[in-house]
Amino acid sequence: MARPLILVCNDDGIHAPGIKALIEAVEHLGELVIVAPDRPQSGMGHAVTIGEPLRINEKTGLFGKHKAYETTGTPVDCVKLAVDRILQRKPDLLVSGINHGANSSVNVIYSGTMSAAVEGAIEGIPSVGFSLCDFAYDADFTLAAKVAQQVAQLILQNGLMPGTLLNVNIPKIAAADFKGIKVCRQASAKWSENFEERTDPHHKKYYWMVGEFQLLENSTDTDEWALANNFASMVPVQFDLTAHHAIPYLNNWNFEQAG
Repeated sequence: MARPLILVCNDDGIHAPGIKALIEAVEHLGELVIVAPDRPQSGMGHAVTIGEPLRINEKTGLFGKHKAYETTGTPVDCVKLAVDRILQRKPDLLVSGINHGANSSVNVIYSGTMSAAVEGAIEGIPSVGFSLCDFAYDADFTLAAKVAQQVAQLILQNGLMPGTLLNVNIPKIAAADFKGIKVCRQASAKWSENFEERTDPHHKKYYWMVGEFQLLENSTDTDEWALANNFASMVPVQFDLTAHHAIPYLNNWNFEQAG
């Protein structure tokens, strides 16, 4: 039987240290193909390229024996191009990351790392996104790589429920302080943002977004709690955004009397 085919993507770009750490973590589990953006694409969410052409460049030797391609598109574009144009068969697993910085709680909405994984799940590929809570370019990915290897192996062994994927975040701590992987839910949180008005050298105004992360709960079953208490958080995510609990409420509206 053929070895499992693993598609590796990210949003920090094909030259980011995080994707190299992820490749090294999972390369013994199957045949790898890497498809990643040619430049950082953080915060792109589920953006796709519509009004511009997309290009694919093979990066022979960049990751040793593994086939690697960079694209001019977003993380979601990378997955779409991989499935439609690059791969000869459907992957058995998609791993995205390892992201430089957390994608816990509400950050999953904005994350290019997680959007690549979401696109994989839409295509029916068991998918997972990995993020390390350290924005430094030279971050130590040793612990994150170990977690990625464990989770990837378990997905290949057990599969995932249809319509779901995993969001895994790893705390910035020493390996000796690590308590393990905790399955949990997404914490209720938001970003409180404002735009600073500044002036460029040509005396023209521009705006720079600044913000503060606000955790809106203190429950012990959330990803934010897990990370604060030296666990890696694992949140099952779905791309069906229907608020099913709101359907009975809306069915009580009287549409005939409105207007």
